[in-house]
Amino acid sequence: MENTAKLPLNKIIEKFSLEIIYEPKNVDSIFVTTSDINRPGLQMVGFSKFFDSTRIQIIGKVEFTFLEQFATAEREKRLEKYFALGFPALVITRGLQIFPEMIEFAEKYEIPLLRTEHGTSQFMSMIIRYLNEQLAPRRTRHGVLCEIYGDGILIMGESGVGKSEAAIELVKRGHRLVADDAVEIKKISDSTLIGSSPEIIRHFVEVRGIGIIDIKEIFGMGAIKDEQQIDMVIHLEPWEKGKQYDRLGMVDEYTNIMGINVPSLTIPVKLGRNIAVIVEVAAMNNRQKKMGYNAAVELNNRLMHQMEEQLNLQ
Repeated sequence: MENTAKLPLNKIIEKFSLEIIYEPKNVDSIFVTTSDINRPGLQMVGFSKFFDSTRIQIIGKVEFTFLEQFATAEREKRLEKYFALGFPALVITRGLQIFPEMIEFAEKYEIPLLRTEHGTSQFMSMIIRYLNEQLAPRRTRHGVLCEIYGDGILIMGESGVGKSEAAIELVKRGHRLVADDAVEIKKISDSTLIGSSPEIIRHFVEVRGIGIIDIKEIFGMGAIKDEQQIDMVIHLEPWEKGKQYDRLGMVDEYTNIMGINVPSLTIPVKLGRNIAVIVEVAAMNNRQKKMGYNAAVELNNRLMHQMEEQLNLQ
């Protein structure tokens, strides 16, 4: 299930401690839906074609100095055309003074007028990074997400296959739980997925025969984590007699999540297998591969070298 995210403007105001110069009555219904922002230099000179009214607007020293050079009547004319375009909010940076005309037209067109002491470039960098994360495309997948040796391992499989039990064993071995049952996945870049738990079930795990347990209360704060990048996917499935499973690991497998190929493995589950230990070793092996060492390739190279030596001796 994929969601289109939107962020309440009030949350942005709170996050960056923005000073409220003017706040319309409908501010609770104002949402930001894009991570793009706009510095209205072109709009100040009268060019409004292709203007995106969904973007937060930022005025810094350059725009302020440009407006300052005009007489009041001319500044009013330019500012009214600008505010009439409509947008979620206008933020004045560097703690610059507010032209009275700005307050007048903010009230007229019911546009929030905000101010920050941060420099323009610094604030732009901060808010773009924040919006990219908060408004990232997202999808909810059934599974368990754990942090193992710093890597995020997403464990997937049918209900009852043992995902939650494996997660509890991993927590007992010193690793951390991020999400159980439902994993909210955000795509924050073309190569990065971040997983977290829905707030209502955060830190809770369902164990058949026991019921719901609170990992934070039983194992402590060190056993949980709010979010984690997803580095690997492990599919658990019941062992099928006669099915051929990969025993060497020479072929790399991937699971596509929201257009990103994530390294993956399929692990068969049967009585007597310690799934938590296998998942732990899989995570360590995946880290080795990212660092350039592949045990399967190394073994194959040794075998090929031995065969070449034997052929040379003949």
